[in-house]
Amino acid sequence: MKNGISFLKSILLFLSLSSELASSKLHGNPAHEMVGVLNQNRTALKLGKLNESPGLGCMALQYVELCEGNCNVNNTLSCDPPEDDFTQVFAPNCGVELPTLGTITGHILGCSSKYAAPEVAFSDILFRDNKALSVLRNRSHTEVGVGMARLHKGTFFWCLLFSDGVTNSSFALEDNGRGIKQRKGCYSGSAFPCSSNAYMMCMRLLNSFLGLLFSSFCLFEKHLKS
Repeated sequence: MKNGISFLKSILLFLSLSSELASSKLHGNPAHEMVGVLNQNRTALKLGKLNESPGLGCMALQYVELCEGNCNVNNTLSCDPPEDDFTQVFAPNCGVELPTLGTITGHILGCSSKYAAPEVAFSDILFRDNKALSVLRNRSHTEVGVGMARLHKGTFFWCLLFSDGVTNSSFALEDNGRGIKQRKGCYSGSAFPCSSNAYMMCMRLLNSFLGLLFSSFCLFEKHLKS
């Protein structure tokens, strides 16, 4: 009996650790981490590092949400929003002050059915052909913003927006740089933590449920020993 309970406890502990590991993949801010990966690659090419623009990052996240459901089997996105969306949709939804909008000098899109760490997403999803690499090498870029979210049917979407704007002057966010809190995903330079999604909520509920079961078995085992 006691051996059976110990075995069940081991299984519950393993499941709990496994689910915690799965949920921890999105802890932190993958969009911010992507900026670091991008700058490492630019440095390797002897190009200047790009400044991280929160306003541009939030607009990249807005771009991502617009592309929901358009992920192709080769991890590319078929998504080309009207230019007016940047001023009439993306900027207002983020709280970007319209007079500070700069020029978008390039963008990169990608998606995948499973989560990929920023280093893997960079090489395997976003910058895997000469066209994308030419955007990376563009010397006119001065700043970048990254948006990432888990949206349609659990698919992960990435968007990188580049600009030649002036640091701390272009794509400025209202409310002393905080802007408007987003309901989904992450964006680089955000003053807010990554927004929860249904997947993360389920993982947390599962962890709580497994924790309760584990505690119950511990109490039951203690009762048997007494």
